[in-house]
Amino acid sequence: MVHWHVELDDPHGHHFRVSLKLLRPDAQQAFSLPVWIQGSYLVREFSRHLGPLQARQGGQLRAVLQTGKNSWQIDCQGRAALTLSYRVYAFDASVRGAFLDARRGFFNGSSLFLQVHGRREQAHRLTLGRLPAGWQVATAMPPASTGRGYECADYDELLDHPVALGPFWRGRFEAGGAPHELVISGAWPQVDSERLLADTRRICATQQAFWPDAPAPFARYSFLLHCAENGAGGLEHRASC
Repeated sequence: MVHWHVELDDPHGHHFRVSLKLLRPDAQQAFSLPVWIQGSYLVREFSRHLGPLQARQGGQLRAVLQTGKNSWQIDCQGRAALTLSYRVYAFDASVRGAFLDARRGFFNGSSLFLQVHGRREQAHRLTLGRLPAGWQVATAMPPASTGRGYECADYDELLDHPVALGPFWRGRFEAGGAPHELVISGAWPQVDSERLLADTRRICATQQAFWPDAPAPFARYSFLLHCAENGAGGLEHRASC
């Protein structure tokens, strides 16, 4: 299993701190970051937002060699656990990247999480650091079966669950036998929540009824909505949008 941890390192400076722990790394352990995100297939060059990578194994620093614009290699000694940490600049307010300030946070995995070569098919666990008072977490990522945090079956699933952070309005309903959640960042106090939930439920129920013999392809679904002046855009994922 690959263990990930994300901290709000510097909200005013728009930086996340990301770290991973890898048990029994390869002698020459390779990593890379995607240049694209599911559902938006253009080259995005997310690696330009990564700060220097620092690696430790058995308490000792290990040299990190950059082998390409979005790839790195670490020469490990023995099979002791490898810890890798780095900062990510997050000031992309679109649905494709990562964003962090004093009011809210948001990230897609393709902006933060390196692929550990040779471990793509393994389970990946994510934990989050302490959040400011009043902040919540919104994501369709499955909760870990044991302990805190979240857990995905593989790297691809990790990338396909965006995470929103901050003070939210949130409401829930059921459609097609599956729980749904609607989360709004930046909601006005007078939001017509009853109408919003009823209309959204009707849309979901109608679409699911169109395929009456096919169960919903998710255990639960999350609508993550950010209301902003001049905001636009949307992106679909396996269990959220």
